[in-house]
Amino acid sequence: MFRIMTVCTGNICRSPMAEVVLRARFAEAGLGDVVVVDSTGVSDEEAGNPIDPRARAVLAERGYAVPEHTARQVLSTDLPARDLVLPMTARHARALDRLVRAAGNDGAHVRMYRTFDPTAPRLGPDDPADLLDIEDPWFGGVEDFVTCLDQVEAGAEGVVAAVVELLAAGQGSIGQGGAGQRGAGQRGADQGAAGQRGSGPALGSSGA
Repeated sequence: MFRIMTVCTGNICRSPMAEVVLRARFAEAGLGDVVVVDSTGVSDEEAGNPIDPRARAVLAERGYAVPEHTARQVLSTDLPARDLVLPMTARHARALDRLVRAAGNDGAHVRMYRTFDPTAPRLGPDDPADLLDIEDPWFGGVEDFVTCLDQVEAGAEGVVAAVVELLAAGQGSIGQGGAGQRGAGQRGADQGAAGQRGSGPALGSSGA
């Protein structure tokens, strides 16, 4: 079984949208019984809440089945239990990196979601990782959720292709292979700054 986790801030918008899209894409690829996808948030501010109704609406409009969802905060034990972890922004990547370091784990399998999007910017060594952020639609209207879904869909095929490649090669996780843009998750942990919604505590130090 190959396990993927998508991660955003509160786990009610971006990460559950990506979870739904990736589940659908893997099912279409005949891998629905092989790849498991779930989602979490770096903050506990939305813990226990369902997916944002605007996210549910735009997903349903494009034909996705949206299951019941309960937001939860990512735990340090989640990371070694996943083969690929996909933060939505550089700030999320930094929060996950702190968890990885605190647990003494290897974070090579933490990769920013849009590194798998062929239409996303290709980062040079001096470019900030937040150029690959999927912006938070929570502050906006339905059109912002549509843009978010567009970006999620644009990266989904790349995620599927990378996982298919790894499975075919018999590799257990992204950190063992060369699919996608290597090191972008770590650069997200070290570079760039993205805004933080709400006042709920996020993982690690303040200003994540």
